[in-house]
Amino acid sequence: MFSSRTNWALGPNRLSLEIERLRREAVPLLDLTESNPTNCGIAFDRQGIFAALSNPEALGYTPDPRGLLSGRQAVAGYYAERGIMLDPAQIFLTTSTSEAYSYIFRLLADPGDAILVPQPSYPLFDFLAGLNDVRAVAYPLFYDHGWQIDLPELRRRLESRARAILVVHPNNPTGSFVRRDELAELLALCQRRDMALVADEVFADYSLAADPQRVASHAAVTEALAFTLSGLSKISALPQMKVAWVAVNGPGQLLRDALARLEIIADTYLSLSAPLALALPKLLETRREIQPQILARARSNLQLLDARLAVDQPVNRLEVEGGWYAILRLPSIRTDEEWAIELARQDGVLVHPGHFFDFSSEGHLVISLLTERVVFEEGLRRILARVAFEVQPLRPEGA
Repeated sequence: MFSSRTNWALGPNRLSLEIERLRREAVPLLDLTESNPTNCGIAFDRQGIFAALSNPEALGYTPDPRGLLSGRQAVAGYYAERGIMLDPAQIFLTTSTSEAYSYIFRLLADPGDAILVPQPSYPLFDFLAGLNDVRAVAYPLFYDHGWQIDLPELRRRLESRARAILVVHPNNPTGSFVRRDELAELLALCQRRDMALVADEVFADYSLAADPQRVASHAAVTEALAFTLSGLSKISALPQMKVAWVAVNGPGQLLRDALARLEIIADTYLSLSAPLALALPKLLETRREIQPQILARARSNLQLLDARLAVDQPVNRLEVEGGWYAILRLPSIRTDEEWAIELARQDGVLVHPGHFFDFSSEGHLVISLLTERVVFEEGLRRILARVAFEVQPLRPEGA
């Protein structure tokens, strides 16, 4: 009766079952996975946001496949501040980056074609690919004093039916940006193989430190067909507003063909509502008050984390350049899932096990830097105490 594309394992995993049990029993939990900015004590311009949603022009219906021009002009202005000049006609408004991915996959790929996606990364691409009848083929990121794209392995995993290379900038959860030399190699591959570049930049505004070797934005790419995705969910910390976009760039005729075809796809759905499209300029402006708060929180929590780990600890963290997450590396005496279950059951602390993000080895936990300070500090204290307790028997006597 049901499509094979929805033949997922629908049962809860062991960690989910344990958390459900703890919540049924009203066990207090410190949630170090919280990454919803509306739940993290961030101060929003409530009056301005409500006013933006009450534009009387929303009572009229003037559909545009790309989204209302005023909204696209605001997005173009956002990129212009970064020195990237885009015609509003190169921008398509969508209700989410997931919808934008669907547009792009439908534009580029026939059923059974492949999209190369990074690993580890956010566990969404397999679902999006499957729902659009394409295959997600993973290429690895490797860690060596920072995260890098494994370019030789990416080249080995290219196949005749590969249609695009997807990058996340910065990646979630590794927090690693694409470097200029990596982009040059990716563009050369796209040119040789008639592939497109797809860049997810939802966290791009949350750089924790400057790096001149980092790509500013993939929206400036013109050497190959490129699609850059972002939206209000992270830029203005407004995930509930469901406003995103894709900016398209590339060489001459290829760009014109892509825009013409995307317009038909977008016209089929006409998804973004008029009230949100009209509110977009104001909602995008709220980033100027929101982003400093989030960056201050992330940097403060990261500083606290480093101070705790500076003492002799069996835990360390991996380098992070941007975004809202930090990755802890623990002794591999347990699997990631076992560590996460133990911390929830014994210490009332919620963390993400690394395998949720397809880490290739055990010993990784992912925590949110957006967590409120008091929760983050106490949760971290319990994590370090638990790990120290568990590894104590393993240490040589007298060590």
